[in-house]
Amino acid sequence: MEFTPDYRHFVDAARNIRPKRLPLYEHVIDPGLMGTLLGETMGLPQDPGPSDVARYMDQMCRFHKKMTYDIVSWEGGVGYILPGHGAIFGAKAGPIQSRADFNRYPWKDLPRLYWERYTPYFEGLKKTMPSGMKAVGGIGVGVFEISEDLVGYEWLCLLQYDDPELFRDIYIKIGDLLVGLWRDLLPRYGDLFCVCRMGDDLGFKSNTLLAPEVIREHVVPKYKRIIETVHAAGKPFLLHSCGKIFGVMDDIIGAGINAKHSNEDQIAPFDEWIVKYSAKIGLFGGIDVNDLCLKTPEELFKQIVEQGSRYRATAKGYALGSGNSIPNYVPVEGYAAMVDAVKEIRCRENRSSQPGD
Repeated sequence: MEFTPDYRHFVDAARNIRPKRLPLYEHVIDPGLMGTLLGETMGLPQDPGPSDVARYMDQMCRFHKKMTYDIVSWEGGVGYILPGHGAIFGAKAGPIQSRADFNRYPWKDLPRLYWERYTPYFEGLKKTMPSGMKAVGGIGVGVFEISEDLVGYEWLCLLQYDDPELFRDIYIKIGDLLVGLWRDLLPRYGDLFCVCRMGDDLGFKSNTLLAPEVIREHVVPKYKRIIETVHAAGKPFLLHSCGKIFGVMDDIIGAGINAKHSNEDQIAPFDEWIVKYSAKIGLFGGIDVNDLCLKTPEELFKQIVEQGSRYRATAKGYALGSGNSIPNYVPVEGYAAMVDAVKEIRCRENRSSQPGD
């Protein structure tokens, strides 16, 4: 049977309501893998023109529908429009190292640069969105990751002691920027999105990247402003954050998130996330990327049917997917086995709900 998408299943999961059908979710999927499964070449040139963008967004939408997603996962990343960006990738300082750098930085130009870059993408998404689907995403890259890009992680850690006022002011300015972009986006393209999201990796394997008290003081209040803006438009909010962030999860939930994505088994099994937080928020993911890379499709199918059925039974708002994303080193066969396992779970649930069964 042809798949009929219905974004309302995903919205229910994001609002921590058990959806009638198990949704699939990924934060990011490698374009090369998507192209392989579409049977097409997929990607963007260095300086894409309008026709390149339109084709890419059409492929993005067709891929998600073909793989039986109810939503299209896409966001326009702020990092790409930041003058001097790149420090987030490590090994260099960012463009802001002093108060003079901060004062010279072209903050007022950033909204214009953002919309110049991303308006064609949002327009392309609007033109190609399949019936029954909506997008999950919006303004990409979060508060902490932007600070990493503007300062550099190592330099950011020093700045909080060397110049605490500048450290504070950088986060205030980032918060103002992101709130302003969301306020621009929602009237223009809010109808495209059923769930708004931000990706902001706050942690690593054993802890948060900044001390929990620093995140509580400088990052979480900016989350709250963004989330309140999204909620005022009637949309639930999803946070993607990698790492062991248990030390600030209650604060983040208090800021108003509706759902959380990203987990690694080496940090904590997904069942632990369910025990700790499933009464409060939706939880997405659950399938460790390491398993997707190393296990055979047959092993994965069996494992994911079992895991996904268990998570679906124990968490009200659950959408199945990888615990992080699908980068280019995930085998196509491993990813496809995960999608097939979700289809199997849906079929079993459908059969069990038929009269006489």
